[in-house]
Amino acid sequence: MRVHRRLAAAVTGLLAFGAALTSPAAAQPPAPAALAAQSTGFVDQVVLSGLSQPTNLEFARDGRVFVAEKRGVVKVYDSLSDPTPTVFADLSAQVHHQWDRGLLGLALSPDFPDDPWVYVLYTYDAPPGRTAPYWHDVCRQANDGTCLVTSRLSRLRASGDVMTGQEEVLLSGWCQQFPSHSVGDLKFGRDGKLYVSGGDGASFTAVDYGQLGKPADPCGDPDREGGALRAQDLRTGGDPVGLHGTVLRLDPQTGKGAKGNPDDDADDEIARRIVAYGLRNPFRFTARPGTDELWISDVGWNGYEEINRLKKPTDKLANFGWPCYEGPDRMRSYDNADLPICESLYASGDARAPFFAYSHTAPVTPGDGCGTSAGGAAGAELFYPAKGGSWPDEYRGALLFADYPRDCVWAMLADDPGDTPSTDGIQVLLRGTTSVTDLALGPDGDVYFTSRTGSVHRIRHRDGNEAPTAYFTARPTSGPVPLTVEFDAGTSSDTDAFDAAGLTYRWDFTSDGSWDADGRSVRHTYPQAGRFAAKLRVTDALGAYDEHTVSIRAGGSAPVAVIDSPKAGRTWGVGEKLTFGGHATDPDQGRLPASALTWQLRLQHCADGGGCHTHVVSDVTGVAEGTIEGPDHEYPSYLELALTATDADGLSSTVVRRLDPKAVELDFRTEPAGLELTVGSYTGRTPFTREMIQGASTTVSAGSPQGDGGDTYAWRSWSDKGRATHVVKAPAGGRTFTAVFAKQDGR
Repeated sequence: MRVHRRLAAAVTGLLAFGAALTSPAAAQPPAPAALAAQSTGFVDQVVLSGLSQPTNLEFARDGRVFVAEKRGVVKVYDSLSDPTPTVFADLSAQVHHQWDRGLLGLALSPDFPDDPWVYVLYTYDAPPGRTAPYWHDVCRQANDGTCLVTSRLSRLRASGDVMTGQEEVLLSGWCQQFPSHSVGDLKFGRDGKLYVSGGDGASFTAVDYGQLGKPADPCGDPDREGGALRAQDLRTGGDPVGLHGTVLRLDPQTGKGAKGNPDDDADDEIARRIVAYGLRNPFRFTARPGTDELWISDVGWNGYEEINRLKKPTDKLANFGWPCYEGPDRMRSYDNADLPICESLYASGDARAPFFAYSHTAPVTPGDGCGTSAGGAAGAELFYPAKGGSWPDEYRGALLFADYPRDCVWAMLADDPGDTPSTDGIQVLLRGTTSVTDLALGPDGDVYFTSRTGSVHRIRHRDGNEAPTAYFTARPTSGPVPLTVEFDAGTSSDTDAFDAAGLTYRWDFTSDGSWDADGRSVRHTYPQAGRFAAKLRVTDALGAYDEHTVSIRAGGSAPVAVIDSPKAGRTWGVGEKLTFGGHATDPDQGRLPASALTWQLRLQHCADGGGCHTHVVSDVTGVAEGTIEGPDHEYPSYLELALTATDADGLSSTVVRRLDPKAVELDFRTEPAGLELTVGSYTGRTPFTREMIQGASTTVSAGSPQGDGGDTYAWRSWSDKGRATHVVKAPAGGRTFTAVFAKQDGR
């Protein structure tokens, strides 16, 4: 046993956290101050950029790099040093790219390129029985339960760097009402079978058992068996089994259930495919090398994030409990709704507990410095190999995992490379890893990740003397010639205080291989028009160095984007229409046409602690004006409307306008006072107040019977005449809801 790991975890837990979310449209990347402040020995380096919301990353044996973009495009790079990708496939007409839906899963055949198949998993832009494109990525009110879509698992045949022939659809299904918890990940196991994950497709703001939507439950589930309860579909009879909230084990040639699956003799074809269920949003999972194990990240609702371990997929079916359980506990919102599917699961005790769960209000490991203000969303996972690799021995066989809004990557260490990772051996590797969507092992033994903000990063370990972190600002980065640029490397840094005092700085303003200047702050004039890559090398006293590059455009100026409407300070309610409009002017090209404009509507989903993470609601290109509707979402949250203008030379600028919602207060009481009520994902004792966006919907539940002070009370009525569990809307001016209970005799 290498006991020094525990000491390392304790030391790294004392480090401070200083990262912030960044806009994908920033002209220059943020200074890596938070990374430089770390002493974990790991650094984060951008290796590929210019992508549009990358979701998945795969390395081919021949060195090529495949990247999936959420909008439905798969790109391929010749290698990590290739700055210009080729579009392998464009499925954007089929892919529904709105909110969290899109092209989310990507895998290469284990024998690729000899077996030339690329597998994709995406949300299909049409309701059941319809043909894409149907919604054209735009449902005006995507979160009211009427934006119905399905999903697809397909394979694409590669011919060189491009797809050839037609998309081969292997599996369709996953009826989804709400714009999150769509499909998830794709992985090949050591058995050569294809593993697929998918979410419940249910509401993320209300208790959803199929009663939501217009009409209710358009996916056709039996009464009180829809919504999130689709994740328990294997336990119910009388209707076909669904794919929701499951992990599948498939024959990669046909998409049918693989031989040896737990229910491979079932009459239902879907049941024959399933190896695990009871999951909410298994966005990412990974296979443990040398075993048949799957380790599954499941994004929680209000309480916990989970990492679930499926030891042997061909054994007994695993039920991880959602929505009846979340983390180690019963999910109170669904428990208080008194749903027969959950009540029978509680009685049986058959739900499998997660291998590891962490609370939204607690750090993943004490002192990790990653914060809890943004809640949590368990995401990308990867096992570091037990043999080989470029990292120190202590990380062999470790489970690496990321949290999307906390912007950190952790390692769950094994005492020895062949051992199961231990929850007592968790340490943080990196902080400030903005919006990680996937982790992958590179051909060099380093770990790579995709960031939603448009880039691929490398996590590299530096042994012994750590190199400094190079960074500089350049102002301006474009303009007419002669163009004079001020370069400042003051934010470059070194974790060793002695080395930091003696750093040297060398500049190559045109990347022609010759050094043009020395010093931390310098000035250079570009006399001729052109595109240049200004490079800085920062070197410490022992000769270790790091480099940073910024693009300079001499002889052209970036346009200026202007949002004309909605005006700053404009507020909105759910369903309220907001007209947007804008324009852009370029110093050299004048007023730009509408085709030069791209709009992005983002929702910042915030936790009670104040931290927020981003959901991209929609993208619109080539228009100067249009209309959006205020979305139905939990509070606190707000909208960001971003306008990017790009001129004929490829120079661009982005302006962002924050749009806050109209918030109202709903008061909740019981008679007698002090009893428990559930509002959405929150459960508490009365009286209490919840803030909501005006016009938003949620569910309220009066759990019955319930005890207080030794007495037992049964629910009798609500002041609004609703059922024990029902939907309420937040009206302008707020409202008070009172649940009346009666004391039960003799109790």
